[in-house]
Amino acid sequence: MASQLIVKPTSKEVASSACDWLIESIAEVLQERGRCVVALSGGTTPRQLYEFIAQRHLDTLDWRNVHLLWGDERNVHHTEDDSNYQMVRFAWLDRAEATKDPRAIPNAYPVPINISAPVQAAQKYGETIRQVLGDSSSIDIVLLGLGDDAHTASLFPDTEALNSLDGFVANYVPKFEGYRLTMTASLINQAKKIAFLVCGTMKAPALDVVWHGPRDPMKFPAQLIHPTSGDVWWFVEACAAPRSGWI
Repeated sequence: MASQLIVKPTSKEVASSACDWLIESIAEVLQERGRCVVALSGGTTPRQLYEFIAQRHLDTLDWRNVHLLWGDERNVHHTEDDSNYQMVRFAWLDRAEATKDPRAIPNAYPVPINISAPVQAAQKYGETIRQVLGDSSSIDIVLLGLGDDAHTASLFPDTEALNSLDGFVANYVPKFEGYRLTMTASLINQAKKIAFLVCGTMKAPALDVVWHGPRDPMKFPAQLIHPTSGDVWWFVEACAAPRSGWI
C-alpha cells in the first residue's frame, strides 16, 4: 500500500484538489479498461467536490462509462435533507441531466431505502454492487470522509459492521438509535484507489490517532482501511493536520 498526502489551506482548496485528482484517476481507468466504478461519500467537502465536477467537468469525460455507487447512506427517504443521494443529486447529477447531453450523465445506483427493513435493503444493494462490479471484485475509486470520532463511511465505533466480511450491511448505531447502511472495510479495502477528504480543526485528533495510534479499530474504525493492493490518498485541510505530522 502506498500513501500520499495533499495538504491545502482551506476546505475549498481540498475539494478542488481532490476533484482534479478524481477526474484524472477516472480518466486513467477509462483509458485502461473503458469503464470506471466510483463509490461516493457524503459530507460537506465531498459536496464541494461534486459541485466542482458539475461546474468544470461535465464535458471532460464520457460519463456514460462511469458507474456511481454510494459508500454509505442514512436510513431515510431520498427526498430527505439527510440523504446522501439527495445531496449528490443537488450538487452534481441534476446539473448533469439538465444538459440533456448523454455524455455528461453517469450511471448512478443509489442505495434502496426501506426504513422498516434496513437489513433487506442492504442485502439488495449488496447484490447491486456485485452486478455493477461484474467480473471485477474491486471498486476502482472509493471516496471517504473521517468523523471526529474516527469513523469512516458509516463504520462507527463499537458497531457490528466493523467485524463484518459482507460487502454492504445495515449497521445499527446506538448513539443515533437507528441504522446506517454502509460498505464494510472488507469491500473498501479491495479498492484500487481510496481517497480520504478531511477538513476542520475538530478532525485533527481523529486523524492523529488514525495515523499514529494506538491501534484499536473497534474504537477508531478508520484504522481498518488498509487496501490489499491499492493506494490511499489523504486530502487534508491544514487545520486538520495533526501536530505530530504525517504517518
